[in-house]
Amino acid sequence: MQLTRFSDYGLRLMMMAAANSGRRITIEETAKAYDISRAHLMKVAQLLVREGFLKATRGRSGGLTLARPPETITIGALVRATETDFAIVECMGPGNQCRITAGCRLRGVLGKALGAFLEVLDGHTLAELALRPEDFGFPKVA
Repeated sequence: MQLTRFSDYGLRLMMMAAANSGRRITIEETAKAYDISRAHLMKVAQLLVREGFLKATRGRSGGLTLARPPETITIGALVRATETDFAIVECMGPGNQCRITAGCRLRGVLGKALGAFLEVLDGHTLAELALRPEDFGFPKVA
C-alpha cells in the first residue's frame, strides 16, 4: 500500500505547522522548504482546515497554525482525512467485478492488514513527528 501524494503533503504540512507552533506558517514557505507544488499544497491545506486540523488566518500577517495541540492529533486521523480510497484490491471497493468474491478469503486478510496499519498510525501523534524550525532551514526561535 502506498499513500497518495495528497496524504504525503498533508503530513508534511502538519509537521511544518507543529515545528513552528509559535508562529503562523505560509503555503509559500512550506512549498519552498519541501520543494513541492504550491498549488497542490493549497488544496491540501484547505482540506486540513475544513477537517479541523489547521486554522487559517487571512490577511497580510495571515497563515496557518495547528487547530489543536499536536499531542491530540493522531497520524491515523490525518491519513483517514487525506486518503480517499482504502480499497487495497478491487473487491474492497465499489464496482467490484471480481468473479471469485463470494468464496475468496483474500478480502478478509487484506482488511485485517489495513486495520493493523491504521491501528499503528493511531498509536502515534503529530507531536512525535515534530521537528525543530531549523530542520526546515528557518532561524532558531529564541
